[in-house]
Amino acid sequence: DNTVQFDWIAILKWNLDAQFAGDENVFVAGDHLIYPVEGHPEICCAPDVYVAFGRPKGSRGSYKVFEEGGIFPQVVIEVWSPNNRLTKMEAKREFYEKHGAEEYYIVYPEPPVVVEAWRRDGAKLVSVPESTGPVTSPRLGIRFDFSNGGLVVTGPEGNVYQRPDDAILKLKKLAAKLRALGIDPDAE
Repeated sequence: DNTVQFDWIAILKWNLDAQFAGDENVFVAGDHLIYPVEGHPEICCAPDVYVAFGRPKGSRGSYKVFEEGGIFPQVVIEVWSPNNRLTKMEAKREFYEKHGAEEYYIVYPEPPVVVEAWRRDGAKLVSVPESTGPVTSPRLGIRFDFSNGGLVVTGPEGNVYQRPDDAILKLKKLAAKLRALGIDPDAE
C-alpha cells in the first residue's frame, strides 16, 4: 500500500529466502494467495510474507494446501500500512488460526514501531504479551527489535536483515577495498 510497507515485505521475503537457501524443503512467498480448502476458491487469503516448512522450493501460481501435503504455512507475517483496518487484520488472524498457522505477526514499520505476535496454543493463536523489547520467532529464529524506535530484524546468527540493494552496495564497496589492497575478490 505504500513504499515503507513494500520495502519491509521485500526485506522479510528476500532475507528469509537467503536464510533458508540451503534447505530445499522450506518454501517462502510474499503477497501470494493461499487456498486451504479444495473446491472452495472463495476461501483464500494473501499474506504479505509466509513460510511453509516441509514444502519444496519452486514457483507456484498460488499455494493450495490440499496440493501441498495438507501443510498450511507455519509462519505468517503481515506488514501494516495506513490503509489496513483492524477488522481486516483480525479476519486474517482468524483465517490463519482456523487453517493451522503456528505463528502470526503484524509488523508496524512506521512510528510508533511495534510488532504484535501470536503463537499457536492448541486450536488457537494466542497473543504474546506486548513488550517494549524484541520479539523472537521460535520457528524462524529471527528477532524483531523495535526497542530503539525503529525496526531491526536479525537472523538466527545475528545478521541484520537488509534490503538486497543495500547488501549489494556493501559487497561492491568491500570488493573495491580488496582491489585497493591488491586482492582480486573474483579470484578463486
